[in-house]
Amino acid sequence: MTTSHLIALAVGYWLGSIPFGLLLTRLSGRGDIREIGSGNIGATNVLRTGSKGLAALTLLLDAAKGALAVMLAHRFWPEAVSYAAAGALVGHLYPVWLRFRGGKGVATLLGILIPLLPVAAAVYALVWIGLLLVIRISSVAGMAAAASAPVTAAIVGETALFPMLLGFALLIIWKHKDNIRRLAKGEEPRVGRKAK
Repeated sequence: MTTSHLIALAVGYWLGSIPFGLLLTRLSGRGDIREIGSGNIGATNVLRTGSKGLAALTLLLDAAKGALAVMLAHRFWPEAVSYAAAGALVGHLYPVWLRFRGGKGVATLLGILIPLLPVAAAVYALVWIGLLLVIRISSVAGMAAAASAPVTAAIVGETALFPMLLGFALLIIWKHKDNIRRLAKGEEPRVGRKAK
């Protein structure tokens, strides 16, 4: 691992670890998002505060930090783009500032894919939005979208990206383990249900 790899990894992690959901809900006077709904810092849980605007902004910013990490690596450390991408996702999933209890990475992975592999980003967005509209279960839509990334990479011949994207998908699915348990029990909430 070279110095460029370490710098790209660190920059990616720092960007990825910015907890926009937590910051936005606090700044808006809605309290600590970790004490609302599922306790997750992502856009779906921010939506449970009753603010669609804050949820949309959280989603956009979580995606933007992933995209920015990859774009910076493309510009300054082109040999270390994958390290920046990995840093951004791991930073979001396991931010040191929140004792490594972060989000689930769905929006951040979309942001990573936009500059990294645009065709995979397009498929990802279609799967995510399509399933949200049809079944309205965020966890299922997010996991399916994540799984689409390595599949798309394989189909379009981006074999070098396949192992990394498969690892990203598995990480996101792992972060949804509680959702999977609730799905098995038929207890997973649908999008739009406000937390009590």
